[in-house]
Amino acid sequence: MSSTRRRFLSGGLALPALAWGCRTTGAAPSTPPAPAPETNVSRAPVRSLLVLGGTRFLGPAVVDAALAANLEVTLFNRGKSDPGAYPQLEALVGDRDPEVGEGLRALEGRRWDAVIDTSGYVPRVVRASAGLLAPSVEQYVFISSVSAYAAHDQPGADETAPLAELEDPTVETMGDQFQNYGGLKVLCEQVVADVFGDGRATNVRPGFIVGPNDPTDRFTYWPWRVAQGGEVLAPGAPGDPIQVIDVRDLGQWLVHLVTSRTAGVFNAVGPEQPASMGEILHTSQEVTGSDARFTWASTEFLQAKGEEGQGPPPLPIWVPPSGDSAGFHRKSNARALAAGLTFRPLEQTIADTLAWFEALPPERSADPRSGPSPEQEKALLAELATLPPGDAPGSVPGDAPKHARARARRPGLERLVPGFA
Repeated sequence: MSSTRRRFLSGGLALPALAWGCRTTGAAPSTPPAPAPETNVSRAPVRSLLVLGGTRFLGPAVVDAALAANLEVTLFNRGKSDPGAYPQLEALVGDRDPEVGEGLRALEGRRWDAVIDTSGYVPRVVRASAGLLAPSVEQYVFISSVSAYAAHDQPGADETAPLAELEDPTVETMGDQFQNYGGLKVLCEQVVADVFGDGRATNVRPGFIVGPNDPTDRFTYWPWRVAQGGEVLAPGAPGDPIQVIDVRDLGQWLVHLVTSRTAGVFNAVGPEQPASMGEILHTSQEVTGSDARFTWASTEFLQAKGEEGQGPPPLPIWVPPSGDSAGFHRKSNARALAAGLTFRPLEQTIADTLAWFEALPPERSADPRSGPSPEQEKALLAELATLPPGDAPGSVPGDAPKHARARARRPGLERLVPGFA
Protein backbone atom coordinates (compact mmCIF):
# COMPACT_ATOMS: atom_id res chain seq x y z
CA MET A 1 0.00 0.00 0.00
CA SER A 2 1.41 3.41 -0.90
CA SER A 3 2.26 5.86 1.85
CA THR A 4 -0.08 8.40 0.24
CA ARG A 5 -3.05 6.05 0.46
CA ARG A 6 -2.13 5.09 4.01
CA ARG A 7 -2.06 8.75 5.10
CA PHE A 8 -5.35 9.49 3.33
CA LEU A 9 -7.18 6.69 5.10
CA SER A 10 -5.56 7.07 8.48
CA GLY A 11 -7.00 10.30 9.82
CA GLY A 12 -4.74 10.98 12.77
CA LEU A 13 -2.60 14.10 12.52
CA ALA A 14 -3.71 14.53 8.91
CA LEU A 15 -7.29 14.88 10.09
CA PRO A 16 -7.38 18.65 10.57
CA ALA A 17 -6.75 19.06 6.86
CA LEU A 18 -9.24 16.39 5.95
CA ALA A 19 -12.04 17.01 8.39
CA TRP A 20 -12.18 20.69 9.17
CA GLY A 21 -10.03 22.38 6.55
CA CYS A 22 -12.92 24.27 4.91
CA ARG A 23 -11.94 27.77 3.92
CA THR A 24 -14.27 30.39 5.28
CA THR A 25 -15.19 33.89 4.17
CA GLY A 26 -15.64 36.23 7.10
CA ALA A 27 -17.46 34.92 10.14
CA ALA A 28 -18.73 31.40 9.72
CA PRO A 29 -22.48 31.03 10.13
CA SER A 30 -23.94 29.30 13.13
CA THR A 31 -27.04 27.27 13.48
CA PRO A 32 -30.00 28.94 15.17
CA PRO A 33 -30.30 28.18 18.90
CA ALA A 34 -31.03 24.47 19.09
CA PRO A 35 -34.53 23.78 20.37
CA ALA A 36 -35.35 20.70 22.37
CA PRO A 37 -35.73 17.60 20.19
CA GLU A 38 -39.14 17.53 18.55
CA THR A 39 -41.06 14.29 18.71
CA ASN A 40 -44.36 12.86 17.51
CA VAL A 41 -44.34 14.53 14.10
CA SER A 42 -47.21 12.18 13.33
CA ARG A 43 -49.24 9.96 15.60
CA ALA A 44 -49.25 7.18 13.00
CA PRO A 45 -46.71 4.42 13.72
CA VAL A 46 -43.71 4.21 11.42
CA ARG A 47 -43.87 1.12 9.26
CA SER A 48 -41.78 1.79 6.14
CA LEU A 49 -38.26 3.15 5.71
CA LEU A 50 -36.27 4.13 2.63
CA VAL A 51 -32.48 3.96 2.98
CA LEU A 52 -30.42 5.94 0.48
CA GLY A 53 -27.26 3.85 0.33
CA GLY A 54 -27.34 0.87 2.64
CA THR A 55 -24.69 -1.63 1.57
CA ARG A 56 -21.31 -0.42 2.85
CA PHE A 57 -20.65 0.48 6.51
CA LEU A 58 -23.26 2.66 8.20
CA GLY A 59 -25.96 1.59 5.77
CA PRO A 60 -26.01 -2.08 6.83
CA ALA A 61 -26.06 -1.06 10.50
CA VAL A 62 -29.16 1.05 9.79
CA VAL A 63 -30.80 -1.74 7.81
CA ASP A 64 -30.10 -4.34 10.50
CA ALA A 65 -31.55 -2.07 13.18
CA ALA A 66 -34.59 -1.29 11.04
CA LEU A 67 -35.28 -4.97 10.42
CA ALA A 68 -34.92 -5.65 14.16
CA ALA A 69 -37.58 -2.95 14.69
CA ASN A 70 -39.88 -4.76 12.22
CA LEU A 71 -39.79 -1.96 9.66
CA GLU A 72 -40.39 -2.57 5.97
CA VAL A 73 -37.11 -1.46 4.39
CA THR A 74 -36.44 -0.38 0.82
CA LEU A 75 -32.90 0.27 -0.44
CA PHE A 76 -31.98 2.78 -3.13
CA ASN A 77 -28.45 2.78 -4.52
CA ARG A 78 -26.44 2.13 -7.66
CA GLY A 79 -26.31 -1.60 -7.05
CA LYS A 80 -22.52 -1.65 -7.14
CA SER A 81 -21.44 -2.22 -3.52
CA ASP A 82 -22.48 -5.68 -2.33
CA PRO A 83 -25.80 -5.71 -4.20
CA GLY A 84 -26.71 -9.12 -2.77
CA ALA A 85 -26.34 -8.09 0.87
CA TYR A 86 -30.09 -8.12 1.54
CA PRO A 87 -31.78 -10.37 -1.00
CA GLN A 88 -35.03 -10.33 0.99
CA LEU A 89 -35.43 -6.55 0.65
CA GLU A 90 -36.74 -4.41 -2.16
CA ALA A 91 -33.73 -2.84 -3.86
CA LEU A 92 -34.30 0.07 -6.21
CA VAL A 93 -31.44 0.87 -8.57
CA GLY A 94 -30.61 4.37 -9.68
CA ASP A 95 -28.28 7.27 -9.06
CA ARG A 96 -28.40 10.01 -6.44
CA ASP A 97 -27.47 12.49 -9.16
CA PRO A 98 -30.60 13.12 -11.26
CA GLU A 99 -28.36 13.96 -14.21
CA VAL A 100 -26.76 10.50 -14.29
CA GLY A 101 -28.53 7.62 -16.01
CA GLU A 102 -32.02 6.98 -14.65
CA GLY A 103 -31.29 9.20 -11.68
CA LEU A 104 -34.05 9.06 -9.05
CA ARG A 105 -36.76 7.75 -11.37
CA ALA A 106 -37.21 4.54 -9.37
CA LEU A 107 -38.41 6.64 -6.39
CA GLU A 108 -41.14 8.47 -8.29
CA GLY A 109 -44.70 7.79 -7.22
CA ARG A 110 -43.67 5.89 -4.08
CA ARG A 111 -44.41 6.59 -0.42
CA TRP A 112 -42.47 5.80 2.76
CA ASP A 113 -42.90 6.94 6.33
CA ALA A 114 -39.28 8.07 6.60
CA VAL A 115 -35.96 8.16 4.76
CA ILE A 116 -32.43 7.86 6.16
CA ASP A 117 -29.84 9.38 3.86
CA THR A 118 -26.43 7.81 4.53
CA SER A 119 -24.83 8.84 1.24
CA GLY A 120 -25.41 12.55 0.64
CA TYR A 121 -22.37 14.76 0.00
CA VAL A 122 -23.36 17.33 -2.64
CA PRO A 123 -26.16 19.83 -1.90
CA ARG A 124 -27.56 19.79 -5.45
CA VAL A 125 -27.87 16.03 -5.29
CA VAL A 126 -29.39 16.05 -1.80
CA ARG A 127 -31.90 18.69 -2.93
CA ALA A 128 -32.98 16.40 -5.75
CA SER A 129 -33.83 13.52 -3.41
CA ALA A 130 -35.27 15.75 -0.68
CA GLY A 131 -37.44 17.64 -3.13
CA LEU A 132 -38.73 14.49 -4.78
CA LEU A 133 -39.51 12.77 -1.49
CA ALA A 134 -40.91 15.71 0.50
CA PRO A 135 -44.55 15.20 -0.59
CA SER A 136 -44.47 11.47 0.15
CA VAL A 137 -42.13 11.06 3.16
CA GLU A 138 -42.85 12.45 6.62
CA GLN A 139 -39.27 12.61 7.95
CA TYR A 140 -35.85 12.99 6.33
CA VAL A 141 -32.83 11.93 8.41
CA PHE A 142 -29.56 13.19 6.93
CA ILE A 143 -26.16 11.90 8.06
CA SER A 144 -23.81 14.86 8.26
CA SER A 145 -20.53 15.09 10.21
CA VAL A 146 -18.83 16.99 13.03
CA SER A 147 -16.65 18.23 10.17
CA ALA A 148 -19.54 20.65 9.56
CA TYR A 149 -18.18 22.91 12.31
CA ALA A 150 -15.99 25.86 11.38
CA ALA A 151 -13.58 25.29 14.26
CA HIS A 152 -12.72 22.61 16.81
CA ASP A 153 -10.86 24.59 19.45
CA GLN A 154 -13.61 24.78 22.10
CA PRO A 155 -14.21 21.76 24.38
CA GLY A 156 -17.87 21.13 25.04
CA ALA A 157 -19.15 22.83 21.88
CA ASP A 158 -22.73 21.89 21.04
CA GLU A 159 -24.91 22.01 17.95
CA THR A 160 -25.11 25.82 17.99
CA ALA A 161 -21.37 26.26 17.29
CA PRO A 162 -20.43 28.18 14.10
CA LEU A 163 -20.51 26.14 10.91
CA ALA A 164 -18.04 25.87 8.05
CA GLU A 165 -18.60 28.02 4.99
CA LEU A 166 -17.20 27.41 1.53
CA GLU A 167 -15.61 30.20 -0.50
CA ASP A 168 -17.44 28.79 -3.50
CA PRO A 169 -20.81 27.31 -2.47
CA THR A 170 -21.29 25.84 -5.96
CA VAL A 171 -18.28 23.51 -5.69
CA GLU A 172 -19.12 19.80 -5.96
CA THR A 173 -15.72 18.23 -5.30
CA MET A 174 -14.15 17.38 -1.94
CA GLY A 175 -10.81 18.99 -2.79
CA ASP A 176 -7.36 17.44 -2.77
CA GLN A 177 -7.27 17.32 1.04
CA PHE A 178 -11.03 17.01 1.60
CA GLN A 179 -11.03 20.71 2.50
CA ASN A 180 -14.55 21.11 1.08
CA TYR A 181 -16.08 18.16 2.92
CA GLY A 182 -17.38 20.00 5.98
CA GLY A 183 -18.74 22.94 4.05
CA LEU A 184 -20.57 20.64 1.65
CA LYS A 185 -22.15 18.80 4.58
CA VAL A 186 -23.36 22.13 5.98
CA LEU A 187 -25.04 23.01 2.69
CA CYS A 188 -26.63 19.55 2.53
CA GLU A 189 -28.02 20.02 6.04
CA GLN A 190 -29.48 23.37 5.02
CA VAL A 191 -31.16 21.79 2.01
CA VAL A 192 -32.86 19.17 4.19
CA ALA A 193 -33.96 21.82 6.69
CA ASP A 194 -35.27 24.09 3.93
CA VAL A 195 -37.19 21.38 2.10
CA PHE A 196 -38.65 19.51 5.09
CA GLY A 197 -38.88 22.32 7.64
CA ASP A 198 -39.09 22.16 11.41
CA GLY A 199 -40.39 18.92 12.80
CA ARG A 200 -39.62 16.82 9.71
CA ALA A 201 -35.86 17.33 9.24
CA THR A 202 -33.25 15.50 11.32
CA ASN A 203 -29.56 16.31 10.79
CA VAL A 204 -27.11 14.01 12.58
CA ARG A 205 -23.42 14.87 12.95
CA PRO A 206 -21.31 11.82 13.85
CA GLY A 207 -17.65 11.93 14.75
CA PHE A 208 -15.47 8.87 14.14
CA ILE A 209 -17.75 5.93 13.31
CA VAL A 210 -16.03 2.66 14.26
CA GLY A 211 -16.70 -1.03 14.58
CA PRO A 212 -16.98 -4.16 12.41
CA ASN A 213 -16.93 -3.59 8.63
CA ASP A 214 -15.16 -0.22 8.89
CA PRO A 215 -13.38 0.08 5.53
CA THR A 216 -10.92 2.74 6.76
CA ASP A 217 -9.28 0.76 9.63
CA ARG A 218 -8.82 4.05 11.51
CA PHE A 219 -9.97 2.59 14.81
CA THR A 220 -9.30 -1.02 13.88
CA TYR A 221 -5.58 -0.36 13.65
CA TRP A 222 -5.23 0.04 17.42
CA PRO A 223 -6.79 -3.25 18.60
CA TRP A 224 -4.98 -5.01 15.75
CA ARG A 225 -1.62 -3.47 16.61
CA VAL A 226 -1.99 -4.11 20.35
CA ALA A 227 -2.86 -7.74 19.60
CA GLN A 228 0.51 -8.10 17.84
CA GLY A 229 2.24 -7.34 21.15
CA GLY A 230 5.65 -5.83 21.77
CA GLU A 231 6.47 -2.14 21.90
CA VAL A 232 3.63 -0.03 20.51
CA LEU A 233 4.02 3.60 19.45
CA ALA A 234 1.24 5.52 21.20
CA PRO A 235 0.33 9.13 20.35
CA GLY A 236 0.21 11.98 22.84
CA ALA A 237 -0.56 11.05 26.43
CA PRO A 238 -2.77 8.36 28.02
CA GLY A 239 -5.35 10.91 29.14
CA ASP A 240 -5.89 12.52 25.71
CA PRO A 241 -9.65 12.47 25.00
CA ILE A 242 -11.15 10.29 22.28
CA GLN A 243 -14.75 10.27 21.03
CA VAL A 244 -15.94 7.40 18.84
CA ILE A 245 -19.30 5.78 18.17
CA ASP A 246 -19.89 2.13 17.34
CA VAL A 247 -21.61 1.93 13.97
CA ARG A 248 -24.22 -0.42 15.44
CA ASP A 249 -25.09 2.06 18.21
CA LEU A 250 -25.44 4.78 15.60
CA GLY A 251 -27.59 2.60 13.36
CA GLN A 252 -29.91 1.67 16.21
CA TRP A 253 -30.27 5.27 17.31
CA LEU A 254 -31.02 6.51 13.79
CA VAL A 255 -33.87 4.02 13.61
CA HIS A 256 -35.01 5.19 17.06
CA LEU A 257 -35.10 8.77 15.77
CA VAL A 258 -37.39 7.56 12.99
CA THR A 259 -39.70 5.41 15.08
CA SER A 260 -39.98 8.15 17.73
CA ARG A 261 -40.47 10.83 15.06
CA THR A 262 -37.63 12.92 16.51
CA ALA A 263 -36.43 15.92 14.53
CA GLY A 264 -33.60 18.37 15.15
CA VAL A 265 -29.81 18.61 14.96
CA PHE A 266 -27.59 16.25 16.96
CA ASN A 267 -23.93 15.51 17.61
CA ALA A 268 -23.64 11.72 17.44
CA VAL A 269 -20.46 11.23 19.45
CA GLY A 270 -19.67 8.81 22.21
CA PRO A 271 -19.27 7.30 24.65
CA GLU A 272 -21.43 9.15 27.16
CA GLN A 273 -18.24 10.61 28.62
CA PRO A 274 -15.19 10.89 26.34
CA ALA A 275 -12.86 7.94 26.49
CA SER A 276 -9.10 8.41 26.30
CA MET A 277 -6.31 7.17 24.09
CA GLY A 278 -4.93 5.23 27.03
CA GLU A 279 -8.29 3.62 27.66
CA ILE A 280 -8.54 2.41 24.07
CA LEU A 281 -5.03 0.94 24.14
CA HIS A 282 -5.24 -0.68 27.57
CA THR A 283 -8.72 -2.04 26.95
CA SER A 284 -7.38 -3.54 23.72
CA GLN A 285 -4.58 -5.13 25.76
CA GLU A 286 -7.06 -6.56 28.25
CA VAL A 287 -9.35 -7.91 25.52
CA THR A 288 -6.55 -9.54 23.58
CA GLY A 289 -4.34 -10.60 26.46
CA SER A 290 -1.29 -9.40 24.56
CA ASP A 291 2.08 -8.44 26.05
CA ALA A 292 1.94 -4.98 24.46
CA ARG A 293 3.79 -2.12 26.12
CA PHE A 294 3.19 1.47 25.09
CA THR A 295 5.77 4.13 24.33
CA TRP A 296 4.04 7.49 24.31
CA ALA A 297 5.26 10.05 21.80
CA SER A 298 4.43 13.56 22.94
CA THR A 299 2.26 15.92 20.94
CA GLU A 300 5.29 18.16 20.49
CA PHE A 301 7.38 15.30 19.08
CA LEU A 302 4.68 14.27 16.63
CA GLN A 303 3.99 17.82 15.50
CA ALA A 304 7.70 18.36 14.95
CA LYS A 305 7.81 15.27 12.77
CA GLY A 306 4.97 16.67 10.74
CA GLU A 307 6.85 19.93 10.23
CA GLU A 308 9.90 18.20 8.76
CA GLY A 309 8.33 18.09 5.31
CA GLN A 310 7.57 14.37 5.08
CA GLY A 311 4.07 14.60 6.51
CA PRO A 312 3.04 13.67 10.06
CA PRO A 313 3.16 10.07 11.27
CA PRO A 314 -0.18 8.37 10.45
CA LEU A 315 -1.51 7.72 13.96
CA PRO A 316 -5.25 7.44 13.40
CA ILE A 317 -8.16 8.65 15.56
CA TRP A 318 -5.92 10.72 17.85
CA VAL A 319 -5.60 14.47 17.31
CA PRO A 320 -3.67 16.98 19.43
CA PRO A 321 -5.83 17.80 22.49
CA SER A 322 -4.85 21.48 22.48
CA GLY A 323 -4.83 24.50 20.22
CA ASP A 324 -7.01 24.38 17.12
CA SER A 325 -8.09 20.79 17.85
CA ALA A 326 -8.61 21.09 21.62
CA GLY A 327 -12.34 20.42 21.26
CA PHE A 328 -12.37 17.90 18.44
CA HIS A 329 -12.81 14.90 20.76
CA ARG A 330 -14.81 16.90 23.32
CA LYS A 331 -18.07 17.68 21.52
CA SER A 332 -21.22 17.88 23.60
CA ASN A 333 -23.55 14.92 23.09
CA ALA A 334 -26.16 16.10 25.59
CA ARG A 335 -28.89 16.57 22.98
CA ALA A 336 -28.31 13.12 21.51
CA LEU A 337 -28.37 11.51 24.95
CA ALA A 338 -31.66 13.29 25.66
CA ALA A 339 -32.97 11.86 22.39
CA GLY A 340 -32.14 8.28 23.39
CA LEU A 341 -28.59 7.64 22.16
CA THR A 342 -26.92 4.81 24.09
CA PHE A 343 -23.55 3.11 23.83
CA ARG A 344 -22.29 -0.44 24.20
CA PRO A 345 -19.15 -1.08 26.28
CA LEU A 346 -15.83 -0.19 24.68
CA GLU A 347 -14.65 -3.77 25.25
CA GLN A 348 -17.41 -5.08 23.01
CA THR A 349 -16.58 -2.68 20.19
CA ILE A 350 -12.89 -3.59 20.41
CA ALA A 351 -13.46 -7.35 20.59
CA ASP A 352 -16.05 -7.44 17.80
CA THR A 353 -14.01 -5.17 15.54
CA LEU A 354 -10.87 -7.27 15.94
CA ALA A 355 -12.78 -10.52 15.48
CA TRP A 356 -14.26 -9.20 12.23
CA PHE A 357 -10.88 -7.94 11.02
CA GLU A 358 -9.00 -11.14 11.79
CA ALA A 359 -11.65 -13.15 9.91
CA LEU A 360 -10.91 -11.24 6.69
CA PRO A 361 -8.66 -12.79 4.02
CA PRO A 362 -5.04 -12.82 5.22
CA GLU A 363 -3.87 -10.40 2.56
CA ARG A 364 -6.37 -7.85 3.91
CA SER A 365 -5.96 -8.40 7.65
CA ALA A 366 -2.16 -8.40 7.50
CA ASP A 367 -1.97 -4.81 6.24
CA PRO A 368 -4.39 -2.33 7.85
CA ARG A 369 -5.30 0.65 5.71
CA SER A 370 -4.51 3.08 8.54
CA GLY A 371 -1.69 3.52 10.99
CA PRO A 372 2.06 3.49 10.49
CA SER A 373 3.71 0.65 8.67
CA PRO A 374 5.94 -1.58 10.81
CA GLU A 375 8.95 0.19 9.30
CA GLN A 376 7.57 3.64 10.16
CA GLU A 377 6.73 2.62 13.71
CA LYS A 378 10.15 1.03 14.23
CA ALA A 379 11.92 4.15 12.98
CA LEU A 380 9.90 6.46 15.21
CA LEU A 381 10.44 4.26 18.26
CA ALA A 382 14.16 4.20 17.56
CA GLU A 383 14.22 7.99 17.31
CA LEU A 384 12.33 8.33 20.57
CA ALA A 385 14.89 6.08 22.26
CA THR A 386 17.68 8.54 21.38
CA LEU A 387 16.04 11.52 23.04
CA PRO A 388 17.48 12.86 26.32
CA PRO A 389 15.85 11.28 29.39
CA GLY A 390 13.90 14.43 30.18
CA ASP A 391 12.41 14.54 26.69
CA ALA A 392 11.82 10.86 25.97
CA PRO A 393 8.47 9.34 26.94
CA GLY A 394 8.49 6.20 28.96
CA SER A 395 7.53 2.70 27.89
CA VAL A 396 4.48 1.57 29.84
CA PRO A 397 3.49 -2.09 30.27
CA GLY A 398 0.15 -2.79 28.74
CA ASP A 399 -1.52 -3.72 31.99
CA ALA A 400 -0.07 -0.96 34.19
CA PRO A 401 -2.56 1.94 34.10
CA LYS A 402 -6.15 1.34 35.11
CA HIS A 403 -8.97 3.63 34.09
CA ALA A 404 -11.96 4.93 35.93
CA ARG A 405 -14.50 3.05 33.85
CA ALA A 406 -15.01 -0.47 35.22
CA ARG A 407 -14.41 -3.23 32.69
CA ALA A 408 -14.95 -6.97 32.91
CA ARG A 409 -12.24 -9.18 31.50
CA ARG A 410 -13.24 -11.10 28.41
CA PRO A 411 -12.28 -14.53 27.07
CA GLY A 412 -9.94 -15.06 24.16
CA LEU A 413 -11.01 -13.69 20.80
CA GLU A 414 -11.35 -17.14 19.27
CA ARG A 415 -14.29 -17.67 21.63
CA LEU A 416 -15.86 -14.32 20.80
CA VAL A 417 -16.16 -14.72 17.02
CA PRO A 418 -19.53 -16.57 16.94
CA GLY A 419 -21.23 -13.99 19.14
CA PHE A 420 -20.28 -10.70 17.49
CA ALA A 421 -23.02 -8.76 15.69
